[in-house]
Amino acid sequence: MSIGITLPAGDEVTTAANAVDRMVDDARQAAAAGLDEIWFSQRLDHDAIAVAGIVGREVPGIRVGTAVVPIYPRHPIVLAGQAQTAQAATGGRFTLGLGLSAPQRVANVFGVPYDRPIRHLRDHLTALRSLFAEGTADVAGPTLTARTGEGRPARVPGAEPPVPVVVAAMGSQALRATGELADGALPYLAGPKTIAGHIVPTITEAAEAAGRPAPRVIAAFPGVVTADPATTRAAAERSLAFYGTIPSYRTVLDREGVDHPVELAAIGDEDTLAGHVAAYFAAGATDVLITNTGLGTPEDRLRTWELLGRLTRERR
Repeated sequence: MSIGITLPAGDEVTTAANAVDRMVDDARQAAAAGLDEIWFSQRLDHDAIAVAGIVGREVPGIRVGTAVVPIYPRHPIVLAGQAQTAQAATGGRFTLGLGLSAPQRVANVFGVPYDRPIRHLRDHLTALRSLFAEGTADVAGPTLTARTGEGRPARVPGAEPPVPVVVAAMGSQALRATGELADGALPYLAGPKTIAGHIVPTITEAAEAAGRPAPRVIAAFPGVVTADPATTRAAAERSLAFYGTIPSYRTVLDREGVDHPVELAAIGDEDTLAGHVAAYFAAGATDVLITNTGLGTPEDRLRTWELLGRLTRERR
């Protein structure tokens, strides 16, 4: 059972002289606070896989991952090369987190049709599994073709063990595909009731039926330890509001019985955040990932990381 955070913690990298240097420095500070797992969000500016590889190499012992890279604009052979490079750079401490992204983002930002998403996820994961395990791919699915051809292995020396893959899956079909073809799920804003009653049983049943190992379930939610919860909650309400308009998130919010995503944020003192972390583990999550830790002040962020570092040490 691990406890991690996501970086960037907020908007701090947008004003940094060098965004990569800032994330390396933040990762060092988080590691000094006792954390041993950091995941990087994919935005329109930096590349999350590249940053994870750099941070994992610069900060000894830290485990890194992506939360999450959308699969539509990246071909699996290209993505496998990027992920294996990060795995080799970190000495085997990298996890690839993937997601389908929202239909409107795929169409409006990437200009790619959001066609047959679950089939596309299956084709993509099938190709990635083969590329990571064998260094080759021979997939001609309905939504993509990925063929390395004979004598051209797509394997990066030193990328061991094979890159683990987790998927930001929350719907039943995506969870079943993930259980059959990936190593775990990374749901965001799926509350404890949804984790226990929907996510864990659905993905576990699919993995068992496919003869796969028990999957990871990495529950991700916003959390800040702060002396000013009202101001921080107001910032979180503004930051998270758009998730309530995305159908996949709206479904899990309704399943949990909450109206606004901010209701799932853990904002308050140390006991508040520690209680939320415990609730997700009790619901069946194998790991917990705290996001948006920069919503408050820099002092709040460090206080949050120090609490999570203490909780990490207690679970070792």
